[in-house]
Amino acid sequence: MTHKVAILGASGYTGAELIRLIATHPGLEIAALSADRKAGMEMVEVYPHLRHLSLPVLKRIEELDFAGIDLCFCALPHATSQAVIATLPERVKVVDLSADFRLRDLGEYEKWYGKPHSAPDLQKTAVYGLTEFYREEIRVARLVAGTGCNAATGQFSLIPAIRAGVIDLDEIIIDMKVGVSGAGRSLKENLLQAELGENWYAYGTGGRHRHLGEFDQEFSRAAGRRVEAQFTPTLVPASRGILAASYVRGDADVIHATLSQAYAKEPFVTMLPLGQVPAVKHVRATNFVHIGVVAERRSGRATIHAVLDNLTKGSAGQAVQNANLMLGEKETTGLMLSPVYP
Repeated sequence: MTHKVAILGASGYTGAELIRLIATHPGLEIAALSADRKAGMEMVEVYPHLRHLSLPVLKRIEELDFAGIDLCFCALPHATSQAVIATLPERVKVVDLSADFRLRDLGEYEKWYGKPHSAPDLQKTAVYGLTEFYREEIRVARLVAGTGCNAATGQFSLIPAIRAGVIDLDEIIIDMKVGVSGAGRSLKENLLQAELGENWYAYGTGGRHRHLGEFDQEFSRAAGRRVEAQFTPTLVPASRGILAASYVRGDADVIHATLSQAYAKEPFVTMLPLGQVPAVKHVRATNFVHIGVVAERRSGRATIHAVLDNLTKGSAGQAVQNANLMLGEKETTGLMLSPVYP
């Protein structure tokens, strides 16, 4: 059975990544594409690398016919999905790639995003979209809230260790290097080649990065008490990919064994041998996560290294993984792509 899907916000990076993945998916058919400023254009005009595909013309959302659509991927700007999803037919399943439904507490949403949530009833029904930890809830959900790419990387590193109580919950430091596509496709001065080329810089420092809201929520839920990690992301002159180094107090052997057991049956998460570290290029353009644990020279200290592709496992790939579950497809369908290398 083929399921018809719509991609709302198809002109952004995550929209293009969704198209790339779904184009070879045997169970999904792209039936509608939307864009705002680029409505009326062919996708080849927006992304020439997709010219080999036969795709619908980009339309405004209000021009789309949802009569035959089974699932919508919403790759819309933050604070836009709330209003749009509220207008969709209730029978249409939704995977939202924005931040609009990630935080369960409405007060936390307003704290991190600076405005009240406009669809609180919808928010109550949303399931957090990190498949490896919410698989059964996602399977029966109507609305799934895709995770932040930074938040996903940190959680893959730490959630099993937090649940098992094998690290000190009051000493978690996450240092993250992030590719520039995570900032989206909009023109921004700080993302120009002349500004970012040969340049690295930290952003969202001092506890101001919005993905801390997800860390607080999910780490605290895993621990059964309040957990506040220290987090610094650094923008690097690379198009895609995330490398997270999480510095923790705990025994490296125990941490490695805990993560290895937690991910033993996960098709997309690979634990490296103790002492080995992963590289971003080894997961480029895939739905895979590689994790390594290293014992530090100070006794009882360890670093957990994790890599993923922010556009795939951190966003569009995770969204397709969720959609597979929601539509009764095999979870890995369309996602077992090998990395692009070199």
